[in-house]
Amino acid sequence: MDVAAGVPFTALPPAVPVSGPVPLVVTWHMLDAPCTDVSFAAALPLREVPAWRVHLGMPMCGRRMRAAGMQAIVDLAREDAVRSYVEPFVRQASEEFPAVLAELRARFPVDDGPVGLVGGSLGGGVVLEVLRRGRVPVSAAALVNPAIRARSLVAVLEGIFGWSYPWTEEAGVVADRLDYVAAADAVAVGRPAVLVVSGEEDHAPFRVDAVALVGALRERTVAELVTVPGLAHALAEYPGVEPAPQSASAQVVDDTITRWLLSCLRG
Repeated sequence: MDVAAGVPFTALPPAVPVSGPVPLVVTWHMLDAPCTDVSFAAALPLREVPAWRVHLGMPMCGRRMRAAGMQAIVDLAREDAVRSYVEPFVRQASEEFPAVLAELRARFPVDDGPVGLVGGSLGGGVVLEVLRRGRVPVSAAALVNPAIRARSLVAVLEGIFGWSYPWTEEAGVVADRLDYVAAADAVAVGRPAVLVVSGEEDHAPFRVDAVALVGALRERTVAELVTVPGLAHALAEYPGVEPAPQSASAQVVDDTITRWLLSCLRG
């Protein structure tokens, strides 16, 4: 089992062998399908990117899953969507990343330059938090149907589960901190090039936030929004735990992110 600093991962080498160190691209998967590092690697292998692509497992997912499986994650969302679900996942994944990165660089023939980051849904929130914290130099980031504002994610969960979230002052403070449109200044420090891939059929609040984030970032760095026709939120069939053949929609997303990373790596 591949593990770095306690975090399981799936690593894919460059499709074409190269001599010397190559760039590193790191991803965080969705909690929707695909919801593990191995299934996300199958959905978005990014084969044409001349880099090591390392797909990290999110907390409590895949090889770190609790005995109750995905139900344990659902229970956290029901318990407190902000303080037990969104914030802990984003915080833990972003906090453990610098140590993971150091170990990956020691184990793989990658260069020591800025990395590329990719995240789907809540994994996209992790990418934005890594950018906001600014502890790791990043050349380019690609977000797929990302969770950009905690309040929007709560609204989506309310629709899915059919309940109303009991907002408290503390939850509001946390949610405001996890609003990456409002935090665009911090996200753009270092001028990473940011691509947002938004499914035409993704949750409406996420689509609104995608437009708002790109608009805010364009005032500060290179940013682009690409809408994928017919794409809903997930990139694979439910439950999305095991690797599966790449869907047509995922192929479009893969191609879009590949073009973005290639242009940024070459730039």
